[in-house]
Amino acid sequence: MFQVLPRIGRRRALQASAAAFVAFGLLLWWLLPLGESSPGGKVVFSTGTPNGVYQVYGDMLEEALAKDMPSLDVTLEQSEGSQENVARVATGQADFTIAAADAVEKYQANGGPGADLLRGCARLYDDYVHVVVPRTSSVESIAELKGKRVAVGQRGSGVRLIAEQVLAAAGLDPEKDVTPVYVGIADATELLASKKIDAFFWSGGLPTRAVSELSERFDIKLVPIDADLVAKLHQPGAGSSYYRAALMPADAYPSAQRVGVPTVAVANLLVARKGTDETLTEGMTRTVINSRDRIGEKVHAAQRVDLRTAIYTDPLKLHRGAQHYYRSVKP
Repeated sequence: MFQVLPRIGRRRALQASAAAFVAFGLLLWWLLPLGESSPGGKVVFSTGTPNGVYQVYGDMLEEALAKDMPSLDVTLEQSEGSQENVARVATGQADFTIAAADAVEKYQANGGPGADLLRGCARLYDDYVHVVVPRTSSVESIAELKGKRVAVGQRGSGVRLIAEQVLAAAGLDPEKDVTPVYVGIADATELLASKKIDAFFWSGGLPTRAVSELSERFDIKLVPIDADLVAKLHQPGAGSSYYRAALMPADAYPSAQRVGVPTVAVANLLVARKGTDETLTEGMTRTVINSRDRIGEKVHAAQRVDLRTAIYTDPLKLHRGAQHYYRSVKP
């Protein structure tokens, strides 16, 4: 026969059961972040040319997003570069991208479709302009590129934008005084090595893998862009106020240089569109900042991402989702 528990025993048993139930509920709350589910759906991230920094960065970011937002389906789409990237996001063909500030500025100035909808999420790292020639070349300045076959980037790239402006600042007509070749970094390195071009422009983070690999199998040197040219690029209509004089450090390409090389740098931005979901954009911004070191193992330029400066996304206003993130980490 079952023995009936005393009244006080039943009360203690109920209290113990209630306490256990509460403890179990707290454990579930701790292990399962109810109400904070990872954003899902599909997003398109526009990257860049094969072997370029944008493309490698996009590959690494996709891996980080798979861990941070596993319900999110990310599609990476290659592009010709910054100018095409800006247009894609502005017109809704892509949700996120990386683009240089000068390309954003130009798209806004030209009144491109959806320009007013562009928003910034983070300032990332600086692109450095490379002007690469064979080590045996007599070219020592931008003006001495006159009459040469010069790769100036693909038509939708930020490289083409800055290359044409640098050439013009040096007194050269980009269409008449050089023979322009419209190819990306992967093709440009091969064309230079096979002596089918005399020089190429590239704008990217340091070091750019394609340039590093070229320097290890073919003797190259970097042509300086001096401060006088940078000053000309700051004149109205000549370039961009977002260009700054910079020094490409001597250890960027050890096989190609022993000293720092004067050049031009411009900031890269993580770009989104005004209507993009705020929670998603907050999560994207968080992953970009938090994965700096992990991405930086393969994309050294990513190590430059800094929470203290990431908020400065001029010429773009901050996306509201990005604002939420920066407020959440404010000391």
